[in-house]
Amino acid sequence: MRVLVTGGAGYIGAHVVRELIERGHRPVVLDDLSTGRLNAVQDVELVVGDVGDDRLLTELCTSHAFEAVMHFAALKSVDESNRDPARYFDVNVAKTIALLRVMHATGIGRLVYSSSAAVYGDPDSLPVNEEALLRPMNPYGETKRLVELMLRWMHESTGLRHAALRYFNAAGACEDASIGEDWTQATNLIPLVMKAVLRRGPPIKILGTDYPTPDGTAVRDYVHVMDLAVAHVLALERLTDAGEPLTVNLGTGRGSSVQEVIETTERISGRRVPSVPSARRIGDMPAMWADASRARELLGWRAERGLDDIIGTALRWHERQIGEEEAGGDPARA
Repeated sequence: MRVLVTGGAGYIGAHVVRELIERGHRPVVLDDLSTGRLNAVQDVELVVGDVGDDRLLTELCTSHAFEAVMHFAALKSVDESNRDPARYFDVNVAKTIALLRVMHATGIGRLVYSSSAAVYGDPDSLPVNEEALLRPMNPYGETKRLVELMLRWMHESTGLRHAALRYFNAAGACEDASIGEDWTQATNLIPLVMKAVLRRGPPIKILGTDYPTPDGTAVRDYVHVMDLAVAHVLALERLTDAGEPLTVNLGTGRGSSVQEVIETTERISGRRVPSVPSARRIGDMPAMWADASRARELLGWRAERGLDDIIGTALRWHERQIGEEEAGGDPARA
């Protein structure tokens, strides 16, 4: 299919673009490069622009006759969303409205949407499934919930075929270390652990050591970015055959604690991860992991890679970046 990938120069988007190409699809990337990286998009047409630009979107969709859109262009920092909620509602919600409006006007009837487990907030039970109440605890999660709601109404009124993929904690890098996460802007655990173990950042702060978990640290479901990429393409291909909306969790179904991430990194790297205990962060829940059985049932998907794969590929990626920086090259950060 001819597919428009918004935010396709970003971390997850770039991995999905690669998977699309490998499965014979024809992606075109739209990205404003505010967080995406130019050299993450290789041998693919890149249009530099804003997903909220109605005129640009209309020209692009009309000239390329896209059959589907994959929508990754969004802001994703929970902390930043708490500090500046208006910006998050503008970028994540208002600009998605612009995209949906143009899709309808130009006859594009399929959308794969990058949602998040943040829509659940602190669930009543674990593992969390798609029937759980949606109670976001921050503006970021609320923006994802609102877009999911809009998509359901768009389906009712226009027949939009869509898949909302609620992924848990994306991590890791491409196996050949050619694309990965840009740790200069990341605030999530694993890139911060990579900075600490490779001595490119401060000791990792363990935000809470007194949670009601086996080792007292918070537990999350970390899913490899390449597994996520496969799920996105499977969801896209399913939309060619099924008109009903699709909402699924993407996770491993297993939680890993902060302490387990640190110990796994130390074992794989052979280096100590400097760390310091710190107070809990307001709004953080003790534990969160996915029931991903619906993705297995509807998409035939399951996470194939575990925490060792995530840590191993992330280490290789960041070590390559450091090597290129020290050699005076231009790191291929994505």
